[in-house]
Amino acid sequence: MEYRNLGRSGLRVSEIAYGNWLTHGSQVEKDQALACVRQALEVGISTFDTADVYAGTKAESVLGEALKDERRESLEIFTKVYFPTGPGKNDHGLSRKHILESIDGSLQRLGTDYVDLYQAHRFDHSTPLEETMEAFADVVRQGKALYIGVSEWTADQLRRGHELARELHIPFVSNQPQYNMLWRVIETEVVPTSEKLGIGQIVWSPIAQGVLTGKYQPGQAPPEGSRATDDKGGASMIEQLMDDKILARVQKLVPLAEEAGLTMPQLAVAWVLQNPNVSAAIVGASRPEQVTDNVKAAGVKLDAGLMKKIDKALKPVVQTDPSLTRSPQRSELENRD
Repeated sequence: MEYRNLGRSGLRVSEIAYGNWLTHGSQVEKDQALACVRQALEVGISTFDTADVYAGTKAESVLGEALKDERRESLEIFTKVYFPTGPGKNDHGLSRKHILESIDGSLQRLGTDYVDLYQAHRFDHSTPLEETMEAFADVVRQGKALYIGVSEWTADQLRRGHELARELHIPFVSNQPQYNMLWRVIETEVVPTSEKLGIGQIVWSPIAQGVLTGKYQPGQAPPEGSRATDDKGGASMIEQLMDDKILARVQKLVPLAEEAGLTMPQLAVAWVLQNPNVSAAIVGASRPEQVTDNVKAAGVKLDAGLMKKIDKALKPVVQTDPSLTRSPQRSELENRD
C-alpha cells in the first residue's frame, strides 16, 4: 500500500480507501462484510469511508463492529451527514440541529469517540452556509471530528466553504466526488480550484459501479448476481451506464489493461490515482478477493502513451460537463419515497 496526504493537510491516508456504500447492511451479509474489512486491513488499507445514510445507518454499525478491536490511532475513519436518516422535517440537510445530532449518532454506531473526517454529503441550498460551517467548527472544537470535508460540491461552493473555514480556523481538507475514466466532470473546474485551496479529492466509483471491469458486454444480459441485476439499489445506480455504446468502448480497454499487466479493475483504480489532486480512491467489495485485486493498483504508474490510448478509446462516451455536479434541493429530499 502507498499513502498520501489528504489535500495539503498533514493527515496521511491509504491511497486506496475502503467504502461500504451499497454493501454493508444492505447487499452483503454481515459475515461477508466483516471478512471484507478484515481483508482490507490485511492488505494495508487504513482509511475507511461510510455515511449515516448508507443502509439506513446500518452501514456505520457494521463498520464499527468490524473495526472495534483495531488500534484506533492506526485508522482513518470518515463519515458523512446530509441525506435523510429519519422521518422528521429536520432529519436531513446541513442545519446546525441535524449536524450536531447526526455526529453523535454516527459516533455511537461507529463505536469511536471521534471521526478523522466529517463530510457534508452534499451542498445544502436551504441552509445558510455560515450556519453549516459554524456547526462543523463546533464539531471540530468538541473533538468529535479532526478534519472537515465535503462531497460533490462545485468549484464555487468549495471556494465559499473554504473561505468560511479559514475564518473559523478549522481544517477544510477534502472533497468526495464521483470520478473515473468515464466521468471526468471535476477536471475543468473542481480540480484546479481544489489545488489552489489545498483540498484533496477522495473519489468514489473509480470502477464506474463495475462497468469498467469489462464484465458487462454490449448486446448481452448482465451476469447473474452482478450489480446490474440487484434490486436493492445497485441496478438503478448503474442503469445510465448500461448503454451498448459505452460498453463497447469499455471493451477497447481490455488489451490496454493486458499491455499494462493489470486487470481491468486495477487499471481503472490506477487511472484515477494518476491525478495528483486525488488523495484516495474508494473501493467497495462484496467478496474479500475483490479487495485483494483492487489494492494492487496502489503505487502503479501508467505511462503517458497508455493514458493517451485510454483517452482515445473512451473519448466519445466520456462525460466532462462541470454542470453535472449538483446537489438536490430540500424539496427533492422531502418528496423521496
